[in-house]
Amino acid sequence: MSTDVLMPQMGESIVEGTIVRWIKAVGDVVERDEPLFEISTDKVDAEIPSPAAGVVAEIRAKEGETVPVSTVVAVIAPPGTRVEPSRGEPGRSVVGRVEAPAAATTRRPPAETARRPPAEAPSPTTPASAVQAARQRSSPLVRKIASEHGVDIADIQGTGAGGRVTRDDILAFMSRSPQPARPVAPLSGGQPGARTQTSPSAVGAGLPGDVVPMSVMRRKIAEHMTASLRTSAHVHSVFEVKFDRIEFIRTARKAEYERAGTKLTYLSFIVSAAARALATVPVLNASVQDDKIAYHAAINIGIAVALDWGLIVPVVRNADEKNLLAISRAIADLASRARAKQLKPEEVADGTFTVTNPGAFGALFGMPIINQPQVAILGVGAVEKRPIVIDDAIAIRPTAHLTLGFDHRIIDGAVADTFMAHIKRTLENWDPARV
Repeated sequence: MSTDVLMPQMGESIVEGTIVRWIKAVGDVVERDEPLFEISTDKVDAEIPSPAAGVVAEIRAKEGETVPVSTVVAVIAPPGTRVEPSRGEPGRSVVGRVEAPAAATTRRPPAETARRPPAEAPSPTTPASAVQAARQRSSPLVRKIASEHGVDIADIQGTGAGGRVTRDDILAFMSRSPQPARPVAPLSGGQPGARTQTSPSAVGAGLPGDVVPMSVMRRKIAEHMTASLRTSAHVHSVFEVKFDRIEFIRTARKAEYERAGTKLTYLSFIVSAAARALATVPVLNASVQDDKIAYHAAINIGIAVALDWGLIVPVVRNADEKNLLAISRAIADLASRARAKQLKPEEVADGTFTVTNPGAFGALFGMPIINQPQVAILGVGAVEKRPIVIDDAIAIRPTAHLTLGFDHRIIDGAVADTFMAHIKRTLENWDPARV
């Protein structure tokens, strides 16, 4: 019996989803719980697993199409079914013709007849050109890094879906095998220095002169950010914080945390310090409801995670109740699963405060936009050694600029600075017993 594949409801408030990419094609063999297609919703991007093992018999919704939850988007035929894809218009969903499984007297087992390599996962016998093409289906960020550093993406073994090369793959490759820069390939006309023309990717990035549509995630980010600017009276306050004590503790306890399966990062300390400050200054852990202020009982801190295709904010729940090791593990787990598109809707919901870390990319500081319906957001600048004055003498210390963006409708400057002073004091005088 065939199995209908439904558009899942990724959260109570979600009524529809957009199909970003089909991982399997009509005629492909699929195992139960193997990724079948990728969707994007208001809450989260995710890879949806197949509800049954078998052969993809029909695909009823095309890439880029938004459909209501519980809509049948594909059909999985029983294992061993022979499916011949019908000819359809390019870019349209295709319905396959299903034939009965081969008779028992057939010399070749039906499962072997139906089994063929997935559309985007080259087998060991796939021609080299096909393997190279699969690897080069990477994100614009990966291609940009490859171009800037003269790296041939075809030389990298990708760990992403279908063998795609991810940002982590290319960075790891460059750290292992530094390569001399290669000249940029010319266009077919042979103009020196011209870039090779490539088709725009699903995330909506193209070459200069291209006009491409926004991805689903990009549209949602645009809507949320402009709505936040219309809603909140944004004000920002910047504090300089010394990290020499944190750096000493990190160095001393680094190996211990690695043995526990995680890393002790600056961000872990900052999230812990923010949780403690939120408990002391609770108006920053609140939201506005008409002409009322709702103070939240839980301290749930969202961590902005930069993806190759956008940004997502998974939530460390009850951060004030977690020790530094638990916070470190939570951040690493959420960030890893965000990049693998394995987050659940509830893991990006109910945040009461957000921390964003542009310093990871070298930014001195940022002026972040509040993540509605929250009333504050903390931006973390790069931790770098800088000259500072200590007791009328110039010293070199690791420092960072922390920026608080807050909603002036309910938070006054004195309250915001009290909150930031609490974080600064905690980080500069960290108790080693709390590690």
